[in-house]
Amino acid sequence: MRVLAGLFSILMPGCGQMFNKQYIKGVVFLIIEHFDNIQARINQAIFLDFNGYHQQAVEITNFQYLLFYPGFYVYTVWDAWFTSKPGADRTKTAIPFIIAGFIGEFGTFYAPKIPLPTLTVGLSMIIPMIIGMIIFRKQ
Repeated sequence: MRVLAGLFSILMPGCGQMFNKQYIKGVVFLIIEHFDNIQARINQAIFLDFNGYHQQAVEITNFQYLLFYPGFYVYTVWDAWFTSKPGADRTKTAIPFIIAGFIGEFGTFYAPKIPLPTLTVGLSMIIPMIIGMIIFRKQ
């Protein structure tokens, strides 16, 4: 069940919290995610990126809002995964998620200079999170 909460949050920030029956927190996270997604124009950038218009995707993106998104995204996944098991070790379990947040932030910083789709760099945040969920599944 713990991994399922994390996976729900990977799909949409806030859904893992709702899976854990933390409805108010889940709705707040959903609202924040949608607000940031709209302000940063993330979906438009993803669409352009996947259709080969990397430069146009970079131009329409509002990086002031986009810089908030990786840290928020990783936090919502960690929070859903962590809170689904009472008594888990908060310090150790956060390390892979912190690494994932750094990968996302550096991907955001260097998005204009990277010649491949920015979403590819963003999706690379998921790898350390899943590895962390596997390594720390019993803690």
